Amino acid sequence: LAQDRAEPFQFWTPGVEELWKAAPTDSASSASDSIDLNEPRPRRYWLYSPGKGASQWQEFSTNGMMGIAWDELGDFSAYPNRESIRQQLDPEGTRGSMMNDVLAVWQFQNEMAVGDIVYAKHGKSKLVGRGEVTSDARYEPERDSFKNVRSVSWDHVGSWELPGNAVLKTLTDITPDHDYVDTLEEIFADEPEPGESVVVTPLSRYDKTSFLNEVYLSEERYDRLCRLLTRKKNVILAGPPGVGKTYAAKRLAFSIIGAQDPSRIQMVQFHQSYSYEDFMMGYRPTESGGFTLTEGPFYRFCDRARNDTSKRPYFFIIDEINRGNISKIFGELLMLIEADKRREKLRLLYKNETFSVPPNVYIIGMMNTADRSLAVLDYALRRRFGFFQMDPAFKSSGFMRWQREIDSPALDHLVADIIDLNAAIAEDPALGSGFMIGHSFLYSPTNDDDGWLESVVEVEPIPLLDEYWFDEPARAQEWAERLRNAAS
Repeated sequence: LAQDRAEPFQFWTPGVEELWKAAPTDSASSASDSIDLNEPRPRRYWLYSPGKGASQWQEFSTNGMMGIAWDELGDFSAYPNRESIRQQLDPEGTRGSMMNDVLAVWQFQNEMAVGDIVYAKHGKSKLVGRGEVTSDARYEPERDSFKNVRSVSWDHVGSWELPGNAVLKTLTDITPDHDYVDTLEEIFADEPEPGESVVVTPLSRYDKTSFLNEVYLSEERYDRLCRLLTRKKNVILAGPPGVGKTYAAKRLAFSIIGAQDPSRIQMVQFHQSYSYEDFMMGYRPTESGGFTLTEGPFYRFCDRARNDTSKRPYFFIIDEINRGNISKIFGELLMLIEADKRREKLRLLYKNETFSVPPNVYIIGMMNTADRSLAVLDYALRRRFGFFQMDPAFKSSGFMRWQREIDSPALDHLVADIIDLNAAIAEDPALGSGFMIGHSFLYSPTNDDDGWLESVVEVEPIPLLDEYWFDEPARAQEWAERLRNAAS
């Protein structure tokens, strides 16, 4: 595997150094509006070498498995982070950064998941198979080599030309390059041959009751939100930080779909530099120094929804929708997204074709009302979207039920103080109700940790208070101490 390990990235994907810097190095996370620990994980796509020169492919394809080397590490699950892997591979520090090696081991053990798609390759120009991961990683010490393995249902085995000039890395996450993944999927779009197996992972059912059990919204408000989305086809969930806007948006989509189906949901985040070229389509530089027309996520998503013969609903979710320049991003789409203009067509700016937004595409935006840096929302956007206000739900039946289940006097005390704090924020003429503290800040995935409340208070509401009352530090300090005392 020496050759597999040594080659740098050669095509679309960002360099290992960028991936290394971008990826988290520990499991710490804060409870925030955008974090959802129970969210079904979207499927990921991997390009994989089954040994040098595909030397292990016959065994792996026959036995329904995949594996990678680095047997000197033993059981990959024994390593808590990537640095511990690097130190074990090169304790003397004489072999360079070894980023490719370390990243492959870490991703195989920790980032790949059941349901992911793997494309097996031979060298740089040949595909030999496609399959779906069907098990977690496991260590089989009785094997002579490739002792860390996963089960895979190889639904296609054969020989196909591999598009592009593929890397010689052992394992590469190609999920971010939607165009490349689409190209690979088209290769295997034919019906399976007799005897080939196709594993269909059943989707978890999700309905109105499921939504109400997880999102602290009353049945009446849920029904009103659904009617608004049905009528306008575009809604914006607006509210202060920590009220669960992202969490609610995804579960609203699941409840209308009837199942937890991430394949019919796509999410992007707007920012000040986001443009029409990022959103819809535009020209991107190529390795040869030229430019190629690249379709954006909204174009591809609409195309997928349009080609759904059953016309099932699809949901495009936009986080921080008010951070972007709406006219710059949407362009001619501002007219096409209107509910009564979904069947109308306009000629695209960059492509000699007409385009329409399918009636089965619904857009859900999220807007943080406490962001001081934002200008007044574009009136054209306001006219095309229905607005739904989301407020802290400390007094909702769902939150109070969860609070009783936790059975923590400190939590009860803290909730009471935050309710008082929100009243003070709402009455402040310089702030208002759009700056209140949301209920999701108090959620913790590790409630058996006695210190989780203190951690939440220090990381979430206190920094907000310092920002809200930066010109009244004494007031911010008074409330900070009150929250600290309640959580201790």
